[in-house]
Amino acid sequence: MLGEMTERDRAIFALETAWPRHSGAKEEVIRAQLGMSSARYYQLLGRLIESDVALEYDPMLVGRLRRIRDARAMRRSTRTPGFVG
Repeated sequence: MLGEMTERDRAIFALETAWPRHSGAKEEVIRAQLGMSSARYYQLLGRLIESDVALEYDPMLVGRLRRIRDARAMRRSTRTPGFVG
């Protein structure tokens, strides 16, 4: 075992796993369930999915979140610089 996920880390993963079943704005759920801003949540989630502990804890979720992140980064990098539209 590489280490332990904290209670907050597990709560973040639980929200990510359950999110498709929820309706409404994700930001509201983040604030209500975790008591943090969505900016802080995504900052922590980004760090979390880079950790070996998280990968060991839930490899499927980490893999999915990394693919989503990488696809978004690729789309941003292929946009035409200076184009607003």
